[in-house]
Amino acid sequence: MGHFQLTARLWPALKQANGARVVCLSSRGHFFSDVDFEDPHFHQRPYDKWVAYGQSKTANIQFAVGLDARGEAHHVRAFAMHPGGILTELVRSMSEDEVRASIENSNELEPLKPPEQGAATTVWCATSDQLKGMGGVYCENVDIAEVAPAECTVRRGVKAYAVDPKRADRLWTASETWTGIRFTP
Repeated sequence: MGHFQLTARLWPALKQANGARVVCLSSRGHFFSDVDFEDPHFHQRPYDKWVAYGQSKTANIQFAVGLDARGEAHHVRAFAMHPGGILTELVRSMSEDEVRASIENSNELEPLKPPEQGAATTVWCATSDQLKGMGGVYCENVDIAEVAPAECTVRRGVKAYAVDPKRADRLWTASETWTGIRFTP
């Protein structure tokens, strides 16, 4: 809900900028789970940290899709992106075996990146002329990601549920309810 709340507070300035871009950090972790709108807080099902992580990363993508739909008329465009495999402070809450497995899984897809290389897609989303007039897309490796086939087992691209406008609208409505914040046109 942090992306939603911060953007809501910045909304007047974003509209006034007449060409603002909002870049939401997500990750390939969105492959772990769609948002479970029936039980997003794990009250009815056992907590699983990877499902929770995946759900949060999917929500970041859906937020960008929802924001772009609402912001386009105001020249505010939104993007979600995967920075690449980067070892961050997230590993502090993981066991050594989990860190090792994450590194091995990441290296199967692409080598780990230092933070500076991970920032490249963020900067590209914020500044690239290639994205002029576009928004609501998921980017990785300094490019727009393709939608991954439903049966895809390799985590590349973006899952269709993450960029689904109907699911993005559902998340938007839930976010307004959960935070008590409404964007004003």
